[in-house]
Amino acid sequence: MALNFNELRDLLLALNQTDIAELTLKSEEFELTVRRGTTAEAIPARVEVPVLQQPMIADTAAIPVAAPPVVSAAPPHTADQRWIEIKSPMVGTFYRAPGPDEHPFVEVGDRVRPGQTVCIIEAMKLMNEIEAEIAGEVVEILVQNAQPVEFGQVLMRINPA
Repeated sequence: MALNFNELRDLLLALNQTDIAELTLKSEEFELTVRRGTTAEAIPARVEVPVLQQPMIADTAAIPVAAPPVVSAAPPHTADQRWIEIKSPMVGTFYRAPGPDEHPFVEVGDRVRPGQTVCIIEAMKLMNEIEAEIAGEVVEILVQNAQPVEFGQVLMRINPA
């Protein structure tokens, strides 16, 4: 797979318009990894090309790409400070259940354990399962089923066990 500078630039511009956090392309000729920061500060991503055989790309081993700003659609809350917020790691569509005719992953009052799927975020036709990171009780679900969500938006709150 040959990749010239213009194709690389177009790829980086296209990736910058998405919520993709990491992409790796490998071929016999080169390996390209693009990573984007996910903290509140705009951390530039870097393209790492460890071994290159393409001279046109060799000078582009580190092209900075600005990360998208972190936007929270959730208003400031007055929730109990002990509650842990589950936030959306990406822009997409929130789904409470694995399918339209299936039961939701969790309801308010349910107990969850670490690693348990609590919802799905669909982004670019990919279903991304969002898991609880702690054990506890679901005390609030702040998003309606099939509602669009933003990166960093609070989806639900858990009262830790």
